[in-house]
Amino acid sequence: MDVMSAQNPASPPSTEPASGADALAARLDEVLARIDAAAERAGRDPREITVLLATKLRTPEQIAGAITLLRERERTIAVGENRAQEIAKHADPLLAGNGVPRHFIGRLQTNKARDVFAFAELVHSVDRDDIIDALARRAALAEQPRDVLIQVNTSGEESKGGYAPDADVLEAAVRRVSDTGMLRPVGLMTIGANTTDETEVRASLGSLRRLRDELRERGHEDLRELSMGMSGDLEIAVEEGATIVRVGSAIFGARP
Repeated sequence: MDVMSAQNPASPPSTEPASGADALAARLDEVLARIDAAAERAGRDPREITVLLATKLRTPEQIAGAITLLRERERTIAVGENRAQEIAKHADPLLAGNGVPRHFIGRLQTNKARDVFAFAELVHSVDRDDIIDALARRAALAEQPRDVLIQVNTSGEESKGGYAPDADVLEAAVRRVSDTGMLRPVGLMTIGANTTDETEVRASLGSLRRLRDELRERGHEDLRELSMGMSGDLEIAVEEGATIVRVGSAIFGARP
């Protein structure tokens, strides 16, 4: 027996949360505390902010567990899938017909428009004209309108999709969506600057709110939503006006 073991034969109980459901609850409550504190600083009601569970590589059991916890805490919930090939898991009996709005939040290819249209009530990643046209065709065939968000590349990073952060460019995209007669533009989406510099992150997220507000002043009053903020920058997003925050690893833990 080593010296430390001899001096401490009975170690105190671990303060770390247990694995599984307890760990999920602990992580989720930490995220909600972060949202609540940011909302308080901004003078906002945190319960008006949708917590979108980013479910990439997550199991139906994990997703259902997080939904139950959020419902117990009386939060507004949505689930968001990043990849069309993972849509099928949402047909699992644990998730099917649960009444939680389903969103698509990943980069969309035109050849996946049918699957995404059938899955999602709201598509966040409308980042170019051919996606508008592809979704509009699916909506016309199904005779069902869909809500969409216009993705904006507010950071200017080449690795990210999205329209340029220019009000005239975005107004043209909004009009293109509206003119389909089948798609409804309800807001804007962005991914914050990929940096640890809080000033740059805040600038990229705050610019989305300012663009949304300018478009509303131009008469596009249906642009209510601001989808921005993920696990690493959700406080800044809430302070800058996010109505939807997309959270994955901060709730579910590291991806497998």
